[in-house]
Amino acid sequence: MKQYSFTEARQHFASLLDEAKKEGVVCVTKRDGESFYIQPVVLKKSPLDIEGINLGISASEIVDFVKEGRERSYN
Repeated sequence: MKQYSFTEARQHFASLLDEAKKEGVVCVTKRDGESFYIQPVVLKKSPLDIEGINLGISASEIVDFVKEGRERSYN
């Protein structure tokens, strides 16, 4: 993990963010010794967030299939 002084971080903030993105985290230390970690946000995705596929049927055809399935008698 790379460490920057507050002054260095302020002067080169854009490259510090690039470094955090590349390495995962960087540390910024103030003169009084207080330190802060800067790291990119990891977006959480839903397991249900998947790319759709083209089945070659229209929305109205899908509605017709659902209606037909609801009208069936399952004895």
